[in-house]
Amino acid sequence: MTAARTQTETGLTLPSYADVETAAGRLRGVAHHTPALTSRTANARTGASLVFKPENLQRMGAFKFRGGYNAIAALSPERKRAGVLTFSSGNHAQAIAYSGRLLGVPTTIIMPEDAPQAKMAATRAYGGEVVLYDRYTQDRLEIGNELAAERGLTLIPPYDHPDVIAGQGTATKELIEDAGPLDMLLVCLGGGGLLAGAALAAKALNPACRVFGVEPEAGNDGQQSLRSGKIVRIAVPKTIADGAQTPFLGDYTFPIIQDLVEDIVTVSDAALVDAMRFFAERMKLVVEPTGCLAAAAAFTGAVPVEGRRVGVIISGGNVDLASFARFVAPAS
Repeated sequence: MTAARTQTETGLTLPSYADVETAAGRLRGVAHHTPALTSRTANARTGASLVFKPENLQRMGAFKFRGGYNAIAALSPERKRAGVLTFSSGNHAQAIAYSGRLLGVPTTIIMPEDAPQAKMAATRAYGGEVVLYDRYTQDRLEIGNELAAERGLTLIPPYDHPDVIAGQGTATKELIEDAGPLDMLLVCLGGGGLLAGAALAAKALNPACRVFGVEPEAGNDGQQSLRSGKIVRIAVPKTIADGAQTPFLGDYTFPIIQDLVEDIVTVSDAALVDAMRFFAERMKLVVEPTGCLAAAAAFTGAVPVEGRRVGVIISGGNVDLASFARFVAPAS
């Protein structure tokens, strides 16, 4: 699967590492090449050699810019003129809105009513038209399909899209090219776009690297899916990791994860808060709860990392300051 595109039993053509390389070409000079960071304190805490990829320093504050830009840039001129639509709790929303502004493409974003205000405000500021829905009672895909058909828009979902997956894989491509071979790679997991892209890149560039996905305890649909061999759907999980409140993996993401990912583990919301404090205090980084999933797996031992060289993807930093202050404030 890493060398060439393959087809699923349902006829979907899955992206390959070649698509990640193509995405890297489209993103060159547009996306930030975020650094590979280390921390002696983190290494002492885990007994491992950790290398962080801080995508909170990416344009619009998250890895999602990579996939969003790549997907829009790959469209035909006719589809670009008509505009694109997506649904997202925040980071993909901002990625599509911002990428659309850079590429001159109109964007419509379906967002949950309870999305973080900072993400909603940024999406509008980037020029996206925001359409609100209730994530607990309404189906965003159904709303998206209806709007796309009604307005003639191209739907670019937040994770289950070949060009989105390929774009997200460029973060891991950069990490391995900058940091060298890794024993393990820890990646946060919502719908699976970042994890699938990361696995494609890791297995192509560093075949011995074992790739792990990390979910919030309240939303372990990916873990259940990997272990049962089929996509498991759950109720929308209630967790502070709003970017990982996806109730099921995608038809594109799941087969890649099933083929290339070693395991999927979970961490608690309390562990995410602890990781947020660590990043703020020790590495001077503002990281949102979802962005802490991979690091929390290393810090808690959910994935045993002692004695290993481990890549850790920090997926984003888009958290409003009031929430951030509440999360990291010492317990009274």
